[in-house]
Amino acid sequence: MRELDSLRGMVDLWDGFYEKVQDAVGMLQLVEEEQDEEALAELEADVGRLEKELAEHEFRLALSGEHDKDDAMLTIHAGAGGTEAQDWAAMLLRMYLRWAEKHGYQAEIVDHLEGEEAGMKRVTVEIRGPWAYGHLKSERGVHRLVRLSPFDAAHRRHTSFALVEVMPIIEDDVEVRVDPKDLRIDVYRSAGAGGQNVQKNATAVRITHIPTGIVVTCQNERSQLQNKETAMKVLRGKLYNIEMQKLEEEKARLKGKHVDAGWGNQIRSYVLHPYHMVKDLRTEYETSNTDAVLDGDLDPFIKAWLESQVGKGIS
Repeated sequence: MRELDSLRGMVDLWDGFYEKVQDAVGMLQLVEEEQDEEALAELEADVGRLEKELAEHEFRLALSGEHDKDDAMLTIHAGAGGTEAQDWAAMLLRMYLRWAEKHGYQAEIVDHLEGEEAGMKRVTVEIRGPWAYGHLKSERGVHRLVRLSPFDAAHRRHTSFALVEVMPIIEDDVEVRVDPKDLRIDVYRSAGAGGQNVQKNATAVRITHIPTGIVVTCQNERSQLQNKETAMKVLRGKLYNIEMQKLEEEKARLKGKHVDAGWGNQIRSYVLHPYHMVKDLRTEYETSNTDAVLDGDLDPFIKAWLESQVGKGIS
């Protein structure tokens, strides 16, 4: 039914656009017959809106992956560098939460591990909304920050790294085989603020996928069952990503391209000193408005990457 609704929505979208074009053609014939200057100005405005709408529809064609229309699970890992990297992970978290808010998406932190002094060592966010994964998959990779450190008494320039993982939220009806025999499930008490907020029951869940060694945790829900369901969603998404990575590596091998899945696979640099610039190293798109980017203005980077992938079958 979800697939049917999606296809029906796509057909209705293009049918509606076709009707608008036909109305514009009818208006053009009327303008030619009556030579009405006011009607001509109105027609020119309509054509401008139609051109903009057509460009938006054509951009949607870049979102052609199997799970592009699905919700997304985004995880940020602080890299080496201690407090600096952990603060950078927290800055990225705010950036993606602001991006989701601007798009009307629902964003919920489902798991996190705070740094000792500041920031985050790791945080996972569930982002729900149409085409969330299709847009956010462009963010997978290592993000690099260069700035004057607020944690350095000498106020020297530091470079920090954080790894961003993005996976589709795979629902139960999608074919991702998870054998219960391959799982080790542990429960423990959630971390809290202390005092009356101390969690007295073991509601937090840690699931280990024994064949791959993948470990996922969730502690933000109120019940153990809810935490387990959320953790299973994360696990299914990670297993899906592994399969997609295998396919991409095989494609790269056949093309003779070396695939480096390590921390050196930097995709974007955010420079706040000695100048201001955010540059995507894959598309060469850049901007000097670093404040806007860190406040969630990611669409130009996302669009540039998606357009560069058209015809490559990247999912």
